[in-house]
Amino acid sequence: MKTLRLRLTSAVIEADPALLQAAEILRSGGLVAFPTETVYGLGANALDAHAVEAIFAAKQRPRWDPVIVHVADTAAARRVTLAWPQAADRLAEKFWPGPLTMLLPRAANIPDVCTAGREKVGLRMPSHAVALALIAAAGVPVAAPSANRFGHTSPTTAAHVLADLEGRIDAILDAGPCRVGVESTVLDPTTNPAVIYRPGAITPAQIRRLLGDVVVAERSISVEVPPESLESPGIGIRHYAPRARLILVGNDSESGAPNDAANNASHEAASRAELLRVVEREARSCRVGVLLPTGWAAPGVAASVLAWGTWSEPESLARNLYVQIRALDEQGVDVIVCPMPPADGIGLAIRDRLRKAAK
Repeated sequence: MKTLRLRLTSAVIEADPALLQAAEILRSGGLVAFPTETVYGLGANALDAHAVEAIFAAKQRPRWDPVIVHVADTAAARRVTLAWPQAADRLAEKFWPGPLTMLLPRAANIPDVCTAGREKVGLRMPSHAVALALIAAAGVPVAAPSANRFGHTSPTTAAHVLADLEGRIDAILDAGPCRVGVESTVLDPTTNPAVIYRPGAITPAQIRRLLGDVVVAERSISVEVPPESLESPGIGIRHYAPRARLILVGNDSESGAPNDAANNASHEAASRAELLRVVEREARSCRVGVLLPTGWAAPGVAASVLAWGTWSEPESLARNLYVQIRALDEQGVDVIVCPMPPADGIGLAIRDRLRKAAK
């Protein structure tokens, strides 16, 4: 199969020939990778079980890992649910379109393959203009996990997608790099309290201000005995992983309570010192890559050092995380050393991705 690389050329996104071609591929049961504000997704008609099964084949994704269904508006989301609780209305009004996935009771038109046989479907309305226009033009809800091989580092550019899926999918709609850089928050608002299964750019603090109490799930999965199905995408045994071995600096510390400058400063100082020690140790026997925040001292030994982002602006760390991990993998390093940011804000999501990638 030749994977088409479709680039937008029209000033009016909705009328762009590339977008309309991609929408037709989706309607015909094909697979199209497309950008969202978080990462690139691999899309198929969510109402067509055979099309969704093709996603699993292309990604080599196990059937116990459900996929998120993307919609262009709230009305479309309601058409694929059995119940739409008041909490969903409040969340959609506040955070849609945006990087929030809600787990809601699925209607009969959503096939089992989308949900790993579970009774709730993950629904999201992306805020990326191209994604919204594509879903609207296709006229169907679009099932779309990240557009990469299962377990690999997620893609935030078209080149990342092609590196993993060239020849395995029909097309990619190339609209440049993704803005957020880590996957959406996954929330079940039907429970009391509401449960976050995957942290993302919509933080627990933001959700608490809207719904009250919310908990972040800690899901333990056995490597020896894979689960029959998961409650949510992105909570599997090992996700987001580079080829190189990933070593996390400051992994044991949960310091950095929101607005606690002293804790954050202490965590940063300890992480800076530990990073230099770990790089020096690993460089004795390995080719080492480093994700280095802006302003941090570079190691004094030979290493491939890439600028990560600003430590005090975790949004920049999230945006560059997968880009730079993939870049270090392309350089052929054996080990990647990366500091763990404080657990407040989107830092919680970064820590979640790094821990899963390092397992």
